[in-house]
Amino acid sequence: MPPSVIAHRGASAHRAEHTLAAYALALDQGADGLECDVRLSRDGHLVCVHDRRVDRTASGRGVVSALTLDQLAALDFGHWHDEMPSSPDDLVRVPSALPSAEPHARGLLTLDALLGLLADTRPDVRLFVETKHPVRYGGLVEAKLVAALARHGLSRPRSKDDSRVVMMSFSSRAVRRMREHAPRVPTVLLLDRFPPGRRDGTLPPWADHTGPGVHLLREDPGYVARSRERGHDTYCWTVDEPRDVELCARLGVRYLATNAPASTRGLLAADLPL
Repeated sequence: MPPSVIAHRGASAHRAEHTLAAYALALDQGADGLECDVRLSRDGHLVCVHDRRVDRTASGRGVVSALTLDQLAALDFGHWHDEMPSSPDDLVRVPSALPSAEPHARGLLTLDALLGLLADTRPDVRLFVETKHPVRYGGLVEAKLVAALARHGLSRPRSKDDSRVVMMSFSSRAVRRMREHAPRVPTVLLLDRFPPGRRDGTLPPWADHTGPGVHLLREDPGYVARSRERGHDTYCWTVDEPRDVELCARLGVRYLATNAPASTRGLLAADLPL
């Protein structure tokens, strides 16, 4: 079975990350799931922003946790992202500095709005929510996440397999808190390196799936099989290069996070040599 294609921050190769336009395009491209990062604003709202500061992706400056929801909502989170033309010839005919979406689709995206989009799409689409740490609010992030899921009827699925939401973090403590707050919401412990004693595929009891970066699978392809032997599926980030897509498919990765869902799905649908 090929991996499920998870749109990393939406279809972020073509639309500004963490915008409504990016997620709408990802769904149009047939993504099996969506991925987002969440942080708390100064007044306690969960917003979909990856970086500690908004400087890279928005029209303003400042630390997310020091800005109110209204201050964040006044920023343009997609003005910087230009949609590249489909062929080099178009560069001489089409301006390359046009925003890639209309203003209403490239503003601040709250987690509540993204959960609303999830409710309106097909029922097999899953949302993978990464809580960012360290942050000044600590465990309040997970508590707010569970509260948001409860408002949308998603905090108590019948089983982990039925859950439309998966929680993820690089922080083992954060994953543990989520297990305590919402025991039937599945979790992923993200890895940018192999912790001591974990290369054998074992995870803490509060983590359901392992989440290595693709660089770790290039280094140690056998890790996926060892994790599977211990009951853990693999979520791999961020996979855009054809050779990495092929690697994940060959190893049996279950969830493949990519910035380009359409092209990644095309590679998986092709008869890749495994």
